[in-house]
Amino acid sequence: MQTDIKPNAWALVPLGVFLISYLVVSVLAGDFYKMPITVAFVISSIVAVAMAKKGNLHKRIETFCQGAANPNIMLMVLIFILAGAFAQTTKAMGAVDATVNLTLSVLPGNVLAAGIFLAACVISVSVGTSVGTIVALAPVAAGIAAKTGLNPALVIAATVGGAMFGDNLSFISDTTIVATRTQGCKMSDKFKTNFKIVMPLAFITTLLYILLGSGAANAFEPAHVEWLKVLPYLVVLGAAVMGVNVLVVLLLGTVLSGVLGLCLGSFGIWEWTVSMGAGITGMGELIIVTLLAGGMLEMIRTGGGLAWIIQKLTQRIRGQKGAELSIAGIICFANLCTANNTIALIMAGPIAKEIAVRFKVAPNRSASLLDIFSCFVQGMIPYGAQLLMAASLTGLSPISIMQYLYYPYLLGAGALLAIGLGLPRKFRARTEPAKA
Repeated sequence: MQTDIKPNAWALVPLGVFLISYLVVSVLAGDFYKMPITVAFVISSIVAVAMAKKGNLHKRIETFCQGAANPNIMLMVLIFILAGAFAQTTKAMGAVDATVNLTLSVLPGNVLAAGIFLAACVISVSVGTSVGTIVALAPVAAGIAAKTGLNPALVIAATVGGAMFGDNLSFISDTTIVATRTQGCKMSDKFKTNFKIVMPLAFITTLLYILLGSGAANAFEPAHVEWLKVLPYLVVLGAAVMGVNVLVVLLLGTVLSGVLGLCLGSFGIWEWTVSMGAGITGMGELIIVTLLAGGMLEMIRTGGGLAWIIQKLTQRIRGQKGAELSIAGIICFANLCTANNTIALIMAGPIAKEIAVRFKVAPNRSASLLDIFSCFVQGMIPYGAQLLMAASLTGLSPISIMQYLYYPYLLGAGALLAIGLGLPRKFRARTEPAKA
């Protein structure tokens, strides 16, 4: 940590400008999509460069560019590019539909709500996106509810909860990528730490949905399962658990999906290249935001803003538990302001890293807590993309879904309990940062 930068609260003005231009404007407009987050970051970045005191305009722009071109930022950009290519290729070759059919084919006949939750867990871990899981499964879940008499809000909440489970654990999830890169730990190490915390919570959630959703007849007939189309997800998951470099994992998954798609006749060579291009282009907004956020945060850091936040957060901390609670607090606040857990992680990650280093919190531990609390907030806010998408696809209101969101609520409570009790103990020892 650089110690020659004096704390300066005024350096946080660009962050305030971002919150006003995005959060306040969105609230006043009643729509979080009226103000594009990219525009909000451009405005705040301009303010950050304009108000910086060190150097002339050329020097300040250079400092901004150095922050945007930080090795961790650029590695995240590369991962986003490959993740987009992989996700779109697997979708084009039918892997998403095959995974949905596979998971729905094993649903227990009389505990459909719990089965839908488990199906969403499997799908989201496989595809690495909570919104994508909701898009794929929510219409099916709503149809099942209509045929069986189940409460539609209950089954859609189960879908959202399962989607957030995978968003938190998947190796190709944006949140996992950002959390591990900002904290400097291996994805496999973060996964092991995370798994120990969330699995008991997922088990309890399953029991709750069994109790509340029992008695319905299984009126859903899944299509034939195409096992080969599920293979890319299994390979990616297995390779990532084994600790293979994430770039290699995503490249392997993209190539395997493409070859299988060609062999199975899902698409031709040019359709494959088009799908990869569409996936990469689809990551454009996230890449732009990542670069702008990296540059803006560097301006805030060199101006003393991060030092001021860390000073205020840590002045009453006594030990690792207090540091972990501070990490949880900063990511929750960032997520409530941005309504996007990936962007919140990009913003809060560097601050969490400084706190973790100072109080000797292991990188895998801090990465796990960041990801867990970001998914906890994202999974329950009514203005987040997940609940808005689930509501728009089913005609329900986000508020009606919220009362059955057992997994996100348990996720937050369980993570606080894990901090208080120091669990899991096996993964709390200090470890050295490692490359993905």
